[in-house]
Amino acid sequence: MSLKEIAKTLGLSVTTVSRALNGYPEVSEKTRSLVKAAAKAGGYSPNSQARSLVTGKMDAVGIIYPISRNDLGDPAFLETIASLAVRIDQADMDLVISSAVVGDELRAYRRMISRHRIDGLIVAQTLVHDPRLSFLLEQKFPFVAYGRSDSCEKYAWFDIDNQAGLKMAVNRLSSFGHRRIALINASTTLNFAVQRRAGYLEGLAEAAIAVDPAYIVDNVFDRRSGYSAMTKLLALAEPPTAIVVDNNLSGVGVMRALLDSGLVAGRDLSVIVYDDLPPDTLVGTTVTSIIQPEPGKIGQQLAEMMLALLAGEDPARLQVLWQPKIQVGTSDGPCSQ
Repeated sequence: MSLKEIAKTLGLSVTTVSRALNGYPEVSEKTRSLVKAAAKAGGYSPNSQARSLVTGKMDAVGIIYPISRNDLGDPAFLETIASLAVRIDQADMDLVISSAVVGDELRAYRRMISRHRIDGLIVAQTLVHDPRLSFLLEQKFPFVAYGRSDSCEKYAWFDIDNQAGLKMAVNRLSSFGHRRIALINASTTLNFAVQRRAGYLEGLAEAAIAVDPAYIVDNVFDRRSGYSAMTKLLALAEPPTAIVVDNNLSGVGVMRALLDSGLVAGRDLSVIVYDDLPPDTLVGTTVTSIIQPEPGKIGQQLAEMMLALLAGEDPARLQVLWQPKIQVGTSDGPCSQ
């Protein structure tokens, strides 16, 4: 059924029918209900291009992401995106995922916005100093950041209390008597990594443990670098008795290095991994982890925040911080050294 046919059936003008379907306030609720019922009964499907010309909206939310093999190998990332897509679809909108050149993401942001392809953006893996957020704020373009940054401006963000999570891990290990606690850390250009490192240092301070730079290995964000970092720590004259790994992909490499060294996590050395290991990792050990809410719930939360933002909610009222918790496994325990 076309717009003209709906108008003819109801004895209304095409303009009135169009305005009713697009939510214009000057159309009465009674007329709007009649038009929507007729459109549904007749299987009417709006022309998205024509509708966007009228309303200025594309009914699409975007994610611009420099997708790497690490992301595609991370089930949590895929589950978050999947649940985000489901909720956006329920709102009768599309989720547009666009890749970008690593190190030159701003070019993709400028292109996406200038060509009016989307109504809002989800910004993932925020940086400490994030030019993407600065650009979007300058453009006054709607966005929800998955993670915070050092920006003092009011914008919509969702995050996990990363600092509290790492502090929780160090507190647990120090309560077991560990004094040589190492940190395997992602790149400190990433805001979550800086937050988690701060939690590690706070935990050491609370336990009156001096910081040893040899026990901190930075820029570790995949399986291979996790393996190398663990090997490096084990080779120290006085190796750590406990390890905290701030991301799960590196955790896979850490556990593999332990296996290859003939060491048993939880007996010879304690390990806590942020975000747990990917479910397909076969290490024969249930790893003690700092866990976030299920990725599916995170994706849904991001979608709800984006929909609220597009509906006119003040970005300053859309700032959500969730708390992590400990998931106890068998990979940590009392210090035996």
